[in-house]
Amino acid sequence: MVSSALQSPRLILRQWTPEDARFLYQLNLDPQVLEYTGDGAFESVHDARTFIENYRQYLLHGFGRWLIVRHADGAKLGWCGLRRADNRLEVDLGFRLAQEYWGQGYASEAALACLNYGHQYLEIPEIIARTHRSNLRSQRVLERIGMHFEGECAFDSEPGYWYRSTYPS
Repeated sequence: MVSSALQSPRLILRQWTPEDARFLYQLNLDPQVLEYTGDGAFESVHDARTFIENYRQYLLHGFGRWLIVRHADGAKLGWCGLRRADNRLEVDLGFRLAQEYWGQGYASEAALACLNYGHQYLEIPEIIARTHRSNLRSQRVLERIGMHFEGECAFDSEPGYWYRSTYPS
């Protein structure tokens, strides 16, 4: 049974399952998708499956990065969700979509659903997000969902920006 975490008008956000490994592998093969992430591609579908099987954010914190599925046709679009970084108290919002779904409002819709879930349901008072300085698309998404620019930061050892959302605001 797959656990649905969230729903929005066009999207379902749910936990990853081992059956999603091929999609995750293919998503991370696209160099443009990974351009500003600091991540590399998985070596194989097996490695993506191992990553999914070892992903503990759901168990540890009750939230994590969720697979984005389109209601209309079940297409897997990417991922979005909240994460508590190792050795940090802060909760981070992140997202990644396959290129074919860029520019259609899916990232904003998924990110807003996650932000609202974190604040209203999980009662997390502060959620942050970081972007590479050159990742204008992600910066626009964060601004569109109401996150506030806070300043410069390191983003995977590169120059970046960070944003914050507080609740209640």
